[in-house]
Amino acid sequence: MAHTLNLVVLFSGKGSNLETLIERFHHKKIGEREVRVFAVTNRPNAGGIARARHYGIEPIVLDHTLFASREEFDEMLADTVASLRPDLVVMAGFMRILTPRFTERIEAINLHPSLLPLFRGTRAIEKSFKSGMKVGGVTVHRVTAELDSGEILDQACVKIEPIDTIESFTEKIHRVEHTLLPDVVERLLSSL
Repeated sequence: MAHTLNLVVLFSGKGSNLETLIERFHHKKIGEREVRVFAVTNRPNAGGIARARHYGIEPIVLDHTLFASREEFDEMLADTVASLRPDLVVMAGFMRILTPRFTERIEAINLHPSLLPLFRGTRAIEKSFKSGMKVGGVTVHRVTAELDSGEILDQACVKIEPIDTIESFTEKIHRVEHTLLPDVVERLLSSL
């Protein structure tokens, strides 16, 4: 019997990308293998917790504020993720800069709301919008110890129209995220 594909999603906020991945993959099949989604958050009040529970997934909550150091949290996070025996780990709005304590043990991919290598780090949508460029975009890349610097797996452009506001541009970025990320995840899971 073919084994289950374990998809571990790390999130910190509203969980819209988490929900997109759950809808597309949880208890669905890729080839002969059924996908099971696990959700892990660092914030006990993250909106994505309710979204996961709506689909019968009880998220694992590791409150980063309860740890003495970033490294201590990353060690526990790596232990927790490893215990789920992941086939793929996805950071979808996981707002933590990870140390080698995590990145050297766990292979993961990350969703970033800019066309990397431009606008690494926080406030990437705002930086893109204010840059004077005619396009922004979304990147899915491998996670390394260096922030937003791993191998780029895929990207999609989002046109910045003269009528766009930061709110309308942000909405367009999120719509593209909800397509690009699941497509990359499916490609990676299908290759396993």
